[in-house]
Amino acid sequence: MTFGLYADEQGLAWVESLVEDAVPSRNVRIVGATVAHTFPGSGLTTADAYDYLARQWAVEHPGRGSGERRPVELRVRLVCSLRTRRAMHKAVIKALCPEGERPHACRVPWSAA
Repeated sequence: MTFGLYADEQGLAWVESLVEDAVPSRNVRIVGATVAHTFPGSGLTTADAYDYLARQWAVEHPGRGSGERRPVELRVRLVCSLRTRRAMHKAVIKALCPEGERPHACRVPWSAA
């Protein structure tokens, strides 16, 4: 699973915990996780690729500084079936920004691939 995030260390740890929380109810094994700042084989950085997440933060949190947040990519390698991976992906996305009855701002702006 791959997620683009606009997060500080605390926000990144929170997202990683959401991924780990989605594992116990499924037959999944996490075999690795990487926080990337660049894309291999290209000059593209996560700041370039996910710059819209910083703009999303500014729109959703007017007047609030971004602090230590930066665009990163969280890559989680799993051992499971494709069906299970899809279910886990959905569970993490739902936890990242649960739907409510009113408009809201996500705690950590994100993008899923």
